[in-house]
Amino acid sequence: MTSSVPTPSTVPTGDGVPSHELPGVLPRVLPYTRGTQLPELLKQRILILDGAMGTMIQRYKLGEAEYRGTRFADLDHDVKGNNELLSLTQPQVISEIHEQYLAAGADIIETNTFGATRVAQADYEMEDLAYEMNLESARLARAACDKYSTPDKPRFVAGAIGPTPKTASISPDVNDPGARNTSFDELRTTYYEQAQALIEGGADLFLVETIFDTLNAKAALFALDELFEATGERLPIMISGTVTDASGRILSGQTVEAFWNSLRHAKPLTFGLNCALGAALMRPYIAELAKLCDCYVSCYPNAGLPNPMSDTGFDETPDVTSGLLKEFADAGLVNIAGGCCGTTPAHIAAIAQALNIVKPRRWPQHYRDAA
Repeated sequence: MTSSVPTPSTVPTGDGVPSHELPGVLPRVLPYTRGTQLPELLKQRILILDGAMGTMIQRYKLGEAEYRGTRFADLDHDVKGNNELLSLTQPQVISEIHEQYLAAGADIIETNTFGATRVAQADYEMEDLAYEMNLESARLARAACDKYSTPDKPRFVAGAIGPTPKTASISPDVNDPGARNTSFDELRTTYYEQAQALIEGGADLFLVETIFDTLNAKAALFALDELFEATGERLPIMISGTVTDASGRILSGQTVEAFWNSLRHAKPLTFGLNCALGAALMRPYIAELAKLCDCYVSCYPNAGLPNPMSDTGFDETPDVTSGLLKEFADAGLVNIAGGCCGTTPAHIAAIAQALNIVKPRRWPQHYRDAA
């Protein structure tokens, strides 16, 4: 009797999401139900991710009254700084920011949901608004993408999933190494709720980003897999970590190679780095991932290192950041490029222009497939 189980060489990589693995059976990769054009587009060109949401919000100089809006005018505590709340109280601001990035040439924009989880919103006593924040944020991004999409240049909504202010791997108490202020199950539950709302609001893919603790990321990825099984939806997943210092490690102690090996089972569409270091200091770690990853590589650095005297809080001007990412692209290191803290639509426009004719990174499997 002939087995219908595919051999390892025929199992697709990077173009789908694995279902549950059964003992003795190779993982089955199911097709995406959203963002279906992304794998093919990534073969053709480098895609552009948007820039910083927080940096742009700061330009509006919103006060406590603007953050509260009329709906929360009578709150008994301050909420200024809760940027995710603005999707409910100042939706026109969030829409304007999305449209500025799309006009600058972004192919993918992130929802305003980096901290829109119950765990993060507990800082503002707004845990019960987490689902609504994600739902409305996704709807705003969806409307902006639909407005700017064309047959030649479709635009995509990435549901942004941040790390939360808590860590499942590191003790918050130097005197008690075993102490934890969260758990895997708490994170899994809060991420499931977030992702469910993002799907309902119209997200095309998920971006698990700024990962400083691999266990937090595993909770997010586990929640996504549960959600896919429950809904029948299969969305591309982008995974992006953050190297916190010159040691080349994320905060929970892993090197970028260990980080990749810990999460590669999720079969992400892209894997990469963002935030923390500027592009210049990030380069060796992106180069390492470019050699390791059998999926597409993303890179969206801060605009250099922090500088409180700068208008954006960071040093690099658009020409500097785009020049550095152009060098990455010329060296064949990236498939998606964009910006994190301190970057603006001007940065994204410069990146889009600089990378417009550069060929995307290819990895060995790509060359074998083309042979």
